[in-house]
Amino acid sequence: MGETTGKLKVLFEEPFWVGVFEKIENGRLSVAKVTFGAEPKDCEVYEFILKHYYDLQFSPAVEIAVAEKHKNPKRMQREIKKMMTDTGIGTKSQQALKLQHEQFKTERKKKSREQKQAESQRLFELKQQKKKDKRRGR
Repeated sequence: MGETTGKLKVLFEEPFWVGVFEKIENGRLSVAKVTFGAEPKDCEVYEFILKHYYDLQFSPAVEIAVAEKHKNPKRMQREIKKMMTDTGIGTKSQQALKLQHEQFKTERKKKSREQKQAESQRLFELKQQKKKDKRRGR
């Protein structure tokens, strides 16, 4: 059974504060993006995680290389501090978000195409009915 790890990065993307959830499961990265609006406090972020984590829609998984090594605690502390000051989303996260965005886009296009076809079919049938009624003298 594989190991699952998760990360949350809260960063400022003009004009809103955004949270990026990264989930690594069996060497595959999935990402979900949440817009907070105003700068969230720690307690608000914690509450959001408790209430809405399972409602998040994660992107399709992307393969990544996961290296499992024991790290020096001081080095780990430095890396955490660096992550806290780091701005932007990791490239793998960006790819996963882009993939999710493309997926939603194709679904939306498909749905709108079906609606247009249904509407044109309805109008065609309406015209045909009008022709029949006109021919019958109504």
